[in-house]
Amino acid sequence: MLQLIHTLTSPIVIIKAVGLIGVLFIIFAESGLFFGFFLPGDSLLFTAGFLASQGLLSPAGLFIGAAVAAILGDSVGYTFGRHVGRRIFTKENSFFFNKKHIERSERFYEKYGKKTIILARFVPIVRTFAPILAGVGQMKYRTFLSYNIIGGILWSVGVSILGYALGATIPNAGSYITPLVIVIIIISLVPVVREYWMSRKSKSPQSSL
Repeated sequence: MLQLIHTLTSPIVIIKAVGLIGVLFIIFAESGLFFGFFLPGDSLLFTAGFLASQGLLSPAGLFIGAAVAAILGDSVGYTFGRHVGRRIFTKENSFFFNKKHIERSERFYEKYGKKTIILARFVPIVRTFAPILAGVGQMKYRTFLSYNIIGGILWSVGVSILGYALGATIPNAGSYITPLVIVIIIISLVPVVREYWMSRKSKSPQSSL
C-alpha cells in the first residue's frame, strides 16, 4: 500500500504520465491563467530539467517549449486582465482572486515598475497575477511583450537548465532522483511559507488590540 501511494505521488511518475506536453501546459497555466497560482512552476521546471539530463525528456523540447509556454501564458494573462480583469477585481474576495495576492502583486509594481514582469517570474503567486495586473493597468502591449519575453526565457530556461546541470554532474544521478526532487519541492515552497508567516506576523499586533 505504501509503495502504491509513493508511486502515485512521485513527481517522477507524474511527469512521466503527463509527458512533456503536460509539463508545458502547467508552465503555461501558472504563468498567466488566474487559477494557476497554486501550480508548482519552479519545482516542476527544475525536476523536468533534472529528468531531461537522464534522458527521460527531450532537453531541446523542454527548454524551447518551456520558454514558449511561459511567454504565451503571460500574454494570455495580460489579455485577460485588459479585457476582463477590472470587472472581476471589483468583486468580493474569492479563492482565486484573493485580495492578498493582488495586493502583493501591486506592491511589486510600486517597487519595481515595469521590471516587475521580469522579476515576478521568480516569485510564486506574483508571477501569475503580475501579467493580469499589467493588463488591468493598460500597460502598452509592446512594452509588456518585451519584458515578458526576457522574463519568460530567463525563468523557464534558467531554472530547467539548473536542474539539467545538476543531473548531468552528479554521478549515478538516477539513483537519487526521488530524494533530490523532494528537496527541490521543499525549497520551492520556502517563499510561500515565508510570505504566509510574514502575513500572520503583521496581523498579530492588530488582533491583540
